[in-house]
Amino acid sequence: MPATFSIPRPEEGEFIPYYGKYIALVEGDDALAALQRQIPDTLKLLSGLDEKRALHRYAPGKWSVKDVIVHVTDAERVFAYRAMRFAREDQTPLPGFDEVPYASAAAADSVPLPTVIEGLRAIRAASIALFSSLEVDALTRRGKANDSPVTVRALAWIIAGHEKHHVTLLRERYGLGK
Repeated sequence: MPATFSIPRPEEGEFIPYYGKYIALVEGDDALAALQRQIPDTLKLLSGLDEKRALHRYAPGKWSVKDVIVHVTDAERVFAYRAMRFAREDQTPLPGFDEVPYASAAAADSVPLPTVIEGLRAIRAASIALFSSLEVDALTRRGKANDSPVTVRALAWIIAGHEKHHVTLLRERYGLGK
């Protein structure tokens, strides 16, 4: 039976403690519902941006708003790819990724804002489609990424919590939504 109705909160041992901070940010008891709820709110938050505001950095050396959006998109791609591999019972250990060189290489500030936002919308739609298509048994399958064990369902929760973390920063440090 596909898990379209619920992706329950992961238990300790399904992720390393570092990711607990993201998982704890997600309200409710269903990651799939959280993923579906989040994206309209995030897109609404970003809808009032113009190119100039999207280049804002709250301090020297910090990412621009565009950098943050592309980082959230890139991280979701990586986490969803890991989830797909592990759900398909692929036990190949996967490497980590360093967000700093990713952000630099993405050159987000040179990408038109509508393209940046569409990337986020598209990857979320793809993530929802992936997690919605999984059998319940696939949710507790685990693999190793960045030398750390993680389950498929933990990755869904990490995606939701990671976005929530960065949306909170966009509101609090970048002043979006005010």
